[in-house]
Amino acid sequence: MTVAMLKFLHTNAPALILASGLVSLGTMFTMEHWAGLAPCPLCISQRWAWGGAAVAAAGALVPAVGPGGRRILLAFSAAALVIGSVFAVYHTGVEQHWFAGPDTCSGVPIRADTVEALRRALMAAPVVRCDEIPWSLFGISLAGYNVIASIFMAAFSAWVAAAPGGRNR
Repeated sequence: MTVAMLKFLHTNAPALILASGLVSLGTMFTMEHWAGLAPCPLCISQRWAWGGAAVAAAGALVPAVGPGGRRILLAFSAAALVIGSVFAVYHTGVEQHWFAGPDTCSGVPIRADTVEALRRALMAAPVVRCDEIPWSLFGISLAGYNVIASIFMAAFSAWVAAAPGGRNR
């Protein structure tokens, strides 16, 4: 990478992280509302990570924050994306049946002694399962793509937070 490219990345890192968060969230909401893919509980947790990273990056764009505050906010973005990548890896593993998912979204055997108890249990059961892949491209699910994006942006955020240089530092 050239010096000019490194300087560009450092200078514009908060805007790039914010944009990646907005694009990721926009894609997730588009897949939900326009493509009809309802999110499972693990999908929702991954959204929170992107939202936290985007909010921290937006805060890092505020000039009054200063260089120290900018570094802290970029480190927070990195931490949020690391947490999001952990959820995404876990979700991918649940989808691939490498390990069991949480009872809240992978389905559990319904035990009931009466018809009324069975009805209540069925009504309380989650509609969207975490262990089913509703959509994939090239054999990679949305959770799999989120693994890639989250890890990449977490590494970028951490690198910029830790490295000296760039404007506003």
